[in-house]
Amino acid sequence: MSNNLKIDLSKYDNSNYKPGRSFFICIFWYITNILFFKSSIVWPIGFKCMLLRLFGARIGKNITIKPCVNVKYPWRLTIGNNVWIGENVWIDNLDDIIIQDNVCISQGALLLTGNHNYKKKTFDLITKSIKLEEGCWIGAKSVVCPGITCGTHSVLTVGSVATDSLESYYIYSGNPAIKIKKRILDE
Repeated sequence: MSNNLKIDLSKYDNSNYKPGRSFFICIFWYITNILFFKSSIVWPIGFKCMLLRLFGARIGKNITIKPCVNVKYPWRLTIGNNVWIGENVWIDNLDDIIIQDNVCISQGALLLTGNHNYKKKTFDLITKSIKLEEGCWIGAKSVVCPGITCGTHSVLTVGSVATDSLESYYIYSGNPAIKIKKRILDE
């Protein structure tokens, strides 16, 4: 059976997506993000946290935000206590992202809340939230896809892609990431 239907991106319409703030707030954030977050300049972390809070993020205590971090919309971001966000992390939060306490997001990781419906000719935007539960570790250059929950103390290894939620206290690896072994913490 032949399928002669084709994608037609001229019909793509993203007008139903609302970022949650006015156009002017989005532009003001975009400039702030470029100057203070995506920058290689080592700005004080307290200053960065203050800016995120000013734009509506809910931020805990003892946060580390390295240089060159990209945050799409801070008003869709919740960060708990004792969280580490490494260089070149991209928080592409078209939808809510919740990062609980003691989470490590390593260098170059991507938290991706948006995708497109490949079954529709119009390639419609789909967004789903992400939740990183307490103590999980997102490895360098790894990707967490839309709608994923990384269970408490789970690990997504370097370069892996989480296309399904991660079970608590397990280590996942690969593309797509699969469960490798139990994570056992020493005292």
